[in-house]
Amino acid sequence: MSAAPRSAGHRLLSLWQQCRSLPFGAQLFGLALRFTVPYTGALGPRVLQLEPGFARVALDDRRGVRNHLDSIHALALANLGEFASGAAMTTALPGDIRSIVTGLSVEYVKKARGTVIAEARVSVPQVHGDVEHDVRAEIRDGAGDMVSVITVRWKLSPRP
Repeated sequence: MSAAPRSAGHRLLSLWQQCRSLPFGAQLFGLALRFTVPYTGALGPRVLQLEPGFARVALDDRRGVRNHLDSIHALALANLGEFASGAAMTTALPGDIRSIVTGLSVEYVKKARGTVIAEARVSVPQVHGDVEHDVRAEIRDGAGDMVSVITVRWKLSPRP
């Protein structure tokens, strides 16, 4: 029996582990992220912590992510939460399981200003066929106040 293939999440985690101890490693990782996932990379998230099943990601408040209310745009928050969820999910998955987002629910609690931090934690269920699994990402501001909760529905299935 052969070993399970390395997943995209394992490659992401390996790159994070290689970069984080280097001078400017976080910036190098960010550049790699922008290249690999251009849409999310354009948002400019900064990975603060990444381990199998857990991601902590920051988004700096800047003009490019603001709305007409002078706060971070609702969809920038949704994208940040989806990215945190995806980083946590993909790094937790074994190589023989694939995943895709099939749903996204967003709750906005208060206006987001200043740097915000998204955290997502996931425990992967047993996957013998198609399984739907929700992952919650919480986004907090610098004061620790909840600004948004993003629930991402993932379809998990064995690789063919």
